[in-house]
Amino acid sequence: MQEDFRLIVDLVLVLGVAACGGLFAALLKQPVLLGYLIGGMVVGPAGLGLIKEVVQVETLAQFGVAFLLFALGVEFSFAELKKVKAIALGGGGLQIALTILITVVVCGLTGAWGTLPAKGVFLGSILSLSSTAVVLKCLMERNETETPHGQVMLGILVVQDLALGLMLAVLPALHEPGEAIGIAVLTALVRIGLFAAGAVVAGIWLIPPLLRLLARTESRELFLLGVVALCLGIALLTEYLGLSIEMGAFVAGLMISEVEYADQTITYVEPLRDIFASLFFAAIGMLIDPVFLWQNLELILGLVALVFVGKFLIITPLVKLFRYPLKTALIAGLGLAQIGEFSFVLASEGQALGLVSRRIYLLILGTTAVTLVLTPFVLRLVPFLFNLAESMPWLKPYLDGEGQAKDVSDELPNKDHVVVCGYGRVGKNLVKLLLQHNLPVIVIDQSERRIQQLRDAAIPYVYGNCISFHVLETAGVSHAKGMAIALPDPMSTRLCLKRALELCPELDLVVRATQDKNIEVLYQLGAREVVQPEFEASIEMATYLLTGLGLSPGVVQREMQQIRNDHYLDLRPERTADEVSRDLRQATEDLNRRWYDLPSDSPLIGMSLEEADMRYLTGVSLMAIRRTNGEEIDYPDHQTKLAVGDRLLIVGADEELAALDELAQGKVAVPGENSACQWIVVNANAPILGKTLADFALDQQTGVQVQAIRRDGKYMRFPDGSTDLRNGDQVLLCGNLLRLNQLQPLFASVSEIPLSIPIVKTKEMVKEVLPVDRIKEGNR
Repeated sequence: MQEDFRLIVDLVLVLGVAACGGLFAALLKQPVLLGYLIGGMVVGPAGLGLIKEVVQVETLAQFGVAFLLFALGVEFSFAELKKVKAIALGGGGLQIALTILITVVVCGLTGAWGTLPAKGVFLGSILSLSSTAVVLKCLMERNETETPHGQVMLGILVVQDLALGLMLAVLPALHEPGEAIGIAVLTALVRIGLFAAGAVVAGIWLIPPLLRLLARTESRELFLLGVVALCLGIALLTEYLGLSIEMGAFVAGLMISEVEYADQTITYVEPLRDIFASLFFAAIGMLIDPVFLWQNLELILGLVALVFVGKFLIITPLVKLFRYPLKTALIAGLGLAQIGEFSFVLASEGQALGLVSRRIYLLILGTTAVTLVLTPFVLRLVPFLFNLAESMPWLKPYLDGEGQAKDVSDELPNKDHVVVCGYGRVGKNLVKLLLQHNLPVIVIDQSERRIQQLRDAAIPYVYGNCISFHVLETAGVSHAKGMAIALPDPMSTRLCLKRALELCPELDLVVRATQDKNIEVLYQLGAREVVQPEFEASIEMATYLLTGLGLSPGVVQREMQQIRNDHYLDLRPERTADEVSRDLRQATEDLNRRWYDLPSDSPLIGMSLEEADMRYLTGVSLMAIRRTNGEEIDYPDHQTKLAVGDRLLIVGADEELAALDELAQGKVAVPGENSACQWIVVNANAPILGKTLADFALDQQTGVQVQAIRRDGKYMRFPDGSTDLRNGDQVLLCGNLLRLNQLQPLFASVSEIPLSIPIVKTKEMVKEVLPVDRIKEGNR
């Protein structure tokens, strides 16, 4: 077969098997990356042998790495890079040096490779590199590239990729005397310095006018052709200078990142990046020998465990050393604990130079491949692991620091404002419309670039992660008039919604749904309104057309509003009960969920969900009900009645689940015909502020019971008499409605209390606010 035709056959075969493997992995709810790797392993030389010449495919696969890093460079702007430059340069450099040093010491002590330190340096270099491609792919799939841990990981990975060029330059000199190694290092540093200087000059004076010229042609294909030629041209230049193609592609992306056409560039390059990236991962799979893996399974698994634990113990303390929160350090340690794909390049060079035998080379390949396959699973387990850790009281205090705000505007509205989470395109337009009506706004975002835009526009902001209780409290969610969540990440949206309502159960909250399958989940978690952009676009277009065709505008508006009231049900594709149930489980896997058996003698039995009002009273969200006859009601509505033998799928913190258990067992007051429960906020300067519950003895004086207090994102069930009341506390009072209304002045600011109500600071206050005759009158 002709060589060029053989290349076409191999390319089609690799793309086909990558698509099949990715589809199979997606159907099993696994990362598609795993499917690419297994597909390559199946058709590679060590598998079925359908592809015998891996070199040609590897050459094409290099385009995948180049486009991945080019896209990373475009998105990873200098402003973002500057924010993590300390951990990237200092932490990344220290991590590489420590990994090499520890490997040399371990090899020397065990005598694994004789007395040659060069072999220890070589192995340490391989172990020090993590997988830019795999980690970046996982972060992109989870929309976490702009999170604190995402920025830290990408910063360290960039330094590792830059160090690859230095390692390749030094590798041939490892057998030479010390002077030769020094000369090799110096030469490589000079090359890197010259290239960096040239990149800065080109990025300022050459690249912007070139892109403007291409954009003026208004030709999509010409713009794409010019960008691809620029990316690959700079990548080849770095290869010629003895550095790496990957470094050149990343630098090319950085040069474009500050130009006004950066968004247009990334939009055009993304399809190419995804196609060639799948080729790259399939090519890695071809290098894996499944027979060798099976024959040496115990040894390779031991090496994998050693690599994961060793790199985790090196990276986590280093990130913490640079004053990042413990949670960020732990996620970075777990995310970077694998061996990178560029280690294949070093391993191949080492084998060619005689630094390792064929068996050691295969062990390195096998260990690297297994760590790459495991990484997506490790990153997917992270939310579950932290939910588990936060449920342990002795661990939770160490993890709370993650949620601290990094920066806050000088002046923040403290009352009756609107909180907007996310300052992307949707959030930015929303803020603009709110400001046009002179409404006070606070924006929460964790992107340095967007925070800078807010600073420039003089818009109040909180720089942090909006799923954090601390950040939400800093933004004054408890005193806000409303809140809008416009985040692109479904998981962050759900967590933000849940935690905002834990802080303020009565908050008027509107949420953007990125996928139609999340609409019911968001309503069930407590959103007052859920907006799906694609459905809203359809509604507005239909409104325009129907009105233009002569239908009554009032009738059309009512029809469209009914579609919204029905949660876009008429527009959503039909799904089977099994599909709905599966999507529900998947959507709540990042939340603290469990099945709860409703007691057979519970006072809630026979009550509708509207009457039980479990979310308001306990904070839990009811997602599904499983009946004794096997019927499952997913997303039950407020008219659904609870029955004997029901199993409830609920979501909430451990304290909230305990509160539900007490409510369901009848241990606490359940609102009835003549009683109610209210959440009341303790305001600054309130008469009750600083006093303990025993000082007022509300239950003894008025029959009103304090059932719970929310403070700092924590739910305290039945606080004892020694509990003092603080500013911002939310207190759940249950009892007679008239008495509840009469008690409200106790919690209000002094300036807000009507002049006719006497103010005292002891138990007598309750008696004066609620005179005995009025209490008796209320009983009648």
